[in-house]
Parts: sequence; C-alpha cells; structure tokens
Amino acid sequence: MFSQRNMSTNETIDHCRGPNATTYKALSWLMIGEFLLGLPLNLSVLYIFVFKFKFWKNKSIFLFNIVVADFLLVACLPAKAYHYHHGQRRSQNKVLCKTMLFMLFLNRGASIAFLITLSLDRYFNVVHLGRRNFVKALKKSPQISILIWLLLLPLTIPTMVTTFECCNSLGREVETFYHDVTDVFREIVYFTQIIIPFIILVYCTVRIVNRLRRKTVGEKTKLRRAVCVVMSVVLVFSICFLPSTVARAVLLAVRLKEWQDTEDVVVQVYDSLMVLSYIDCLLDPLVYCFCNSGFKDAYINTFFPKCLQVKLQNTDFGLGTTATTTLSTSGDRKISLPILEK
Repeated sequence: MFSQRNMSTNETIDHCRGPNATTYKALSWLMIGEFLLGLPLNLSVLYIFVFKFKFWKNKSIFLFNIVVADFLLVACLPAKAYHYHHGQRRSQNKVLCKTMLFMLFLNRGASIAFLITLSLDRYFNVVHLGRRNFVKALKKSPQISILIWLLLLPLTIPTMVTTFECCNSLGREVETFYHDVTDVFREIVYFTQIIIPFIILVYCTVRIVNRLRRKTVGEKTKLRRAVCVVMSVVLVFSICFLPSTVARAVLLAVRLKEWQDTEDVVVQVYDSLMVLSYIDCLLDPLVYCFCNSGFKDAYINTFFPKCLQVKLQNTDFGLGTTATTTLSTSGDRKISLPILEK
C-alpha cells in the first residue's frame, strides 16, 4: 500500500508550489481570459434560457442544467487564477482547497452526465426510432435533474473526508489504510467519469453515422443534426477532458516511480491541460445550438443586430434551413421559434 512507501522527498519538497513560476503566471492569465469570456457568455445564455426561451416549457431542462454547471465552473476561475499567479497549484487553506476541488468534481460530473444524456437521447431518436425513448421521458422531469445532482454528491466525498497534501496525496506518504482507500477511490472516479462516457459517445456516434448512410435523402437533415449534436459533445470531450485525463495517468505513474525531476515537468503539463479543460464553458453553447435551433434563434434574436438575424437564423450550421414564421404586429418583427428536438 501507498502508506508503506518511504518517500523522504515529501519532507523537503513543497508540492503545492508550482515548479515553474512563469508557467503558472501564464496559466493564471489564461484563466482570467476564460473568466472574462465565460462570464458574459454564460450569463447571456442563462438569460435566454430563463426569460426568452423558457426552458421548462421547451423540454430543455437538461440543457439548462449544463448551463448551471458551466456558470459554477466559471465562478471558480478567479480563485484558481489568484493562486496560480502567486505560484501555488492549490490554496494553502485546507477548507478553500477542498471546497474548490469539490466544486470542480461536482461541476465536471454534472456537465458530463447531462451531455451524455443528451447524446443518448439523440441515439435513441435515430437508431431506435419508434421504440419508447425512456431518456426523453426523463429529461422532461426537473426531479430527475435534481436526482442526478444528488447522485453526483457521493462521488465528491473523497475530496472532503481525507487530509491529503495539497489536495492531492495519491502516491505520497500517508498515514492510514483509510486514506489510501479514499485516494484510490477518488482517482477511480476521476478516470471512469471520463472514459466510460467517452466510450458511450463513440458508440452512439458510430451507430448514428451508420444509420445516416442507410437513410434516404428526405430523412438526412434530421440525421445530420443528430450527428452534429453527438459530434459536438465528442469535440468537447476531446478538447477539454481527454488530454487532462491522459496527463493525469502519466503524472500518477511518474509519481509512483518517484521520478521527482520528471514529475516537475509532468505536473506543469497536467495543470496546463486542466486549465485548457475549463474552456468547456465556452464550447457548450455550441451544443445548445445544435441540440435546439429554437435556443439558437432566441439567442440571435436577442443579441445580434437585425441585419444579421435573418441570415444567421436561416443558416442552421450547414444542416439545412430552419423554417421560421414571420409575423408583423405594430411594425415590430416577431419570429416564432421552432423546436427541433423531435
């Protein structure tokens, strides 16, 4: 067990301090940029979902939950940027350290859970058309969304119950078997919440693409949209989650080998890829547009100038035009927002 390992380097090395101050200052500015872009973007998306699109009426409760998870992630970025700017990988305050890790675990898990659910919904709508789609029934219920959040809470327990060096003790000297188990469980959760959903995504994508190839021309517009929905989720995973997961595996392997010089380099790569993973709060709005053109039209109608509205609304990301109905009342132009989540 890890507690039986003799790691004398722990006494002389501050694992909470970044190996290279320049790297972490650069990463802090990158996080500030993500915050400055992500905050107004996610606030505008929240505004559209609540006041314009009325998600509870348009079967978009799961999409709204992704928005909430992204917004909570964006709210964590200033604190992380502050610590990185001062050369600290984590806060030296144990309460703040564990709170930040808890928030990141919870928000990442929520984003992944709801993204996968949306992909499964598209899969059943396309590959098993005509059969009862239990996912569609689930996503209409706000109680199911609350249940998903509650089920994610136990997965964050290892971040709260164990005292670990710089919120990261696996492979370092710890005192008890109990700490070893919680550390291992935390790493299992970290990897499985990425690997298993990615396998599901690949499977759904392959099946939807195969169905697209066999369909007639008249059915292909809907299928292309389904492909784009799943592919947009795959894109988010490939850019935001997979690279940091691979780097995490390499970091653990290097740490267990006690290669301290190599670990200093790998730690910087891992932390850089983790910062990159936070851009999912900027990429997820693409998923919203692919999933529901009604949201896209509402967003364009609210924030884009009128000279661009018609062009953008009729250009459905290369998937065909969106049928819209234009009404004139008192000289104002109103556009009905079709819901293409059928």
